[in-house]
Amino acid sequence: MFSYISPEQRVRKDHPLRPIRRMVDQVLKQLSPEFDKMYSKVGRPSIPPEQLLRALLLQMLYSVRSERLLVEEIDYNILFRWFVGLNLDDEVWDATVFTKNRDRLLEAEVAKEFLSLVVEQARGKGWASDEHFTVDGSLLEAWASAKSFQPKNKKKGSLPPDDPGNATVDYRGEKRSNATHESKSDPEAQMARKGPGKEAKLSYSGNLLVENRHGLIVSSLVWEATGTAERDAAMAMLQEVPGIGRVTVGGDKAFDTAEFVRECRNMCVTPHVAQNLARRGGSAIDGRTTQHASYRISRKKRKRIEECFGWLKTIALLRKVRHRGTLKVGWIFTFACAAYNLVRMRNLMRSVVPA
Repeated sequence: MFSYISPEQRVRKDHPLRPIRRMVDQVLKQLSPEFDKMYSKVGRPSIPPEQLLRALLLQMLYSVRSERLLVEEIDYNILFRWFVGLNLDDEVWDATVFTKNRDRLLEAEVAKEFLSLVVEQARGKGWASDEHFTVDGSLLEAWASAKSFQPKNKKKGSLPPDDPGNATVDYRGEKRSNATHESKSDPEAQMARKGPGKEAKLSYSGNLLVENRHGLIVSSLVWEATGTAERDAAMAMLQEVPGIGRVTVGGDKAFDTAEFVRECRNMCVTPHVAQNLARRGGSAIDGRTTQHASYRISRKKRKRIEECFGWLKTIALLRKVRHRGTLKVGWIFTFACAAYNLVRMRNLMRSVVPA
């Protein structure tokens, strides 16, 4: 009638989550002083930040679509309880309490520090390069509909909508742009399209800096979806690369502009971007760069960054973000990058992929 087996005993020794939890425990131990500053020692007890971050990792690793469903699964899933650090008889938090405590972490740079500590572990084991990188960006669809994209100075009409819950909006023939319109649901989201002939959607620009040895994410940045967002974010991330030695950075044809190439060289960064020969004036990359074997290697390694975006959008469910505002979207995006690195590093423990 009674069972005295702990969750630790129920999880098999070779479970894929075990090495991930060991790496996470090491990171959380280093973040403990930061947690002490964020939480007061008086008042009502809240959810421990260590358990909160472990639960958010589970949400991304197992593609759980909402916090409410995540809390429900933690309640009856022994594996989830073990990973978070709850015993079988421990009470699980209310979904609203979980969300409120998560928002407290969103106000701090915990995600950025979490990612940097994960990358530090990878560098300590020789899995991450500190000389060769790749940059790229992708659109993240915002949590707002096209109907919410309305004129900035629009006043509420006197006539009530035909359907208060989902009003009919006809904007055919109306010229709409980010200069004159904004989303009433998420004002920081910008209307953007992936390419010619594609539909425009309210989006953010998610950008990654990936090292070329094993395809680990070194840095991430969410930017407003403007025409120069990828290059602007790339410059910001490259400035944070540690060290004073010369490094290389690969990229697609969108980075083949005279301004980007010039700024990279000013920062001792060799641009190994794809040549855009169809651009007016020709490519900004000449034979002095393309003649080297390292340029061809960077071009070959560049596709690894697409694997990162594929995982983030499919597994971590970031194809359409569920948060509003650049700050919150950036926090979730960065934390998802750390989750991707943990999965990648777990696989490297089993068999290291040749560089």
